[in-house]
Amino acid sequence: MRRRVDTLLYMLFDWLAALLAWFLFFYYRKRYIEHAFFGEDSYTDLDTNLIKGLIILPLGWLALYALMGTYNDVYRKSRLNELGRTFLASLIGVVILFFAVIIDDTIVSYQNYYGSLTTIFLLHFSFTFLFRVLQLTAISKRLQAGKITFNTLMIGDNQRAVELLKEMKNRRKPLGNRFVGFVRLKPGNGKHLLKHMPELGTLEQVPALIRDHRVEEVIIALEEDEHRKFNEVVNTVKDEGVIIKIIPDMYDIMLGHVKMEEIFGAILIEIYPEIMPAWQQTIKRLLDKLLSVAALVVLAPVMLYCAIRVKMSSPGPIIYSQERIGYKGKPFTIYKFRSMVLDAEAAGPALSSDHDPRITRWGAIMRKWRLDEFPQFFNVLLGDMSLVGPRPERKFFIDQIMQVAPHYKHLLKVKPGLTSWGQVKYGYAENIEQMVERLRFDILYIENMSLLVDFKIMIYTVLTLLEGRGK
Repeated sequence: MRRRVDTLLYMLFDWLAALLAWFLFFYYRKRYIEHAFFGEDSYTDLDTNLIKGLIILPLGWLALYALMGTYNDVYRKSRLNELGRTFLASLIGVVILFFAVIIDDTIVSYQNYYGSLTTIFLLHFSFTFLFRVLQLTAISKRLQAGKITFNTLMIGDNQRAVELLKEMKNRRKPLGNRFVGFVRLKPGNGKHLLKHMPELGTLEQVPALIRDHRVEEVIIALEEDEHRKFNEVVNTVKDEGVIIKIIPDMYDIMLGHVKMEEIFGAILIEIYPEIMPAWQQTIKRLLDKLLSVAALVVLAPVMLYCAIRVKMSSPGPIIYSQERIGYKGKPFTIYKFRSMVLDAEAAGPALSSDHDPRITRWGAIMRKWRLDEFPQFFNVLLGDMSLVGPRPERKFFIDQIMQVAPHYKHLLKVKPGLTSWGQVKYGYAENIEQMVERLRFDILYIENMSLLVDFKIMIYTVLTLLEGRGK
């Protein structure tokens, strides 16, 4: 509850800073820009643009900050880092404001533009950063007083973990970690942490422990002979949306893996759970909605033609619906134009192949050009899918894939997509072996997710469709 209040206060003061900046800038425009053009009394005439600006512009600034992930977690912000982020956000916002509002000003010379840009930037940046520093200072004091804590789980039970624990407890300015307990990596390797915190379970129980104890941070303490377990430990934790910190050894430090943000902080390698920056995630969701609506409008004649041909090609419904597994393992219903004969899977789930007798003649044409996938734009609009992401599968096949490739579970960290890197590079899979092979590309996509990669995949998908290489 307190965290939500502090976040709302952060937003409130950002709104107030934008309000004050625009009010003073409006006076500056009237007093120094319009006065030079219209005469002595122009700056006293406050028109409706002031009221409109005071209502609309602060909301626009809040939208920009939200897009950049400013309000994700105000308790973990650094005042020094916030200086750079506020500067960048102010610069972007002022440029947008210039082309949206200021460029229409009546001016004597182009120097007025430079003056306006500099003034609105300095006003907005100064007020915003001042209010943020005051709030972050108050939060820092509550953090140091122990009023704000982050439930933390230690994975590993060794002397390095004990040394880190003592270092964090003896800090003059606490970091806010509240250790709920630890998990031992291997049985019988000493009892270093037992007198400091309770032992909670095994590595396999970590996901449940994170949820039960509302853990926000996990610190991993590995001995040198336990490094081979590193991937197993990180893969167990990284899907739970917590911050992962690793106690490094000299090998990590020499390789440059350790980046310090606090001079007096504990030496830790930090792994963030976000797959994409917050602003990119927001833009990705917006593009999903906008491009899906555009596609449904533009492709409406093609979809109508496909519906008619499906109805004429064989008995059965036009739209084929099937349950697939989506984001975080939640099932959803996927929609496609029916490309197979009715009751094609009466004998049980089965993957299709190039010469599958169950596929109708019109169905083969649709698959070649991937026309059968067009109804999935509705899935994107409903929020079950994204335009780009790993293709969703049925639980029947996921269970088989997991026996061979347990890392398939990483695909469930993101929304499934209408098209994917795996589908562009590999195409449709005809058996479990090919599905596992295609999995490599989907894992690679998740580890490199960005808007740029999404655009590339969409471009290659369009080229694939135009060349008729859908199947």
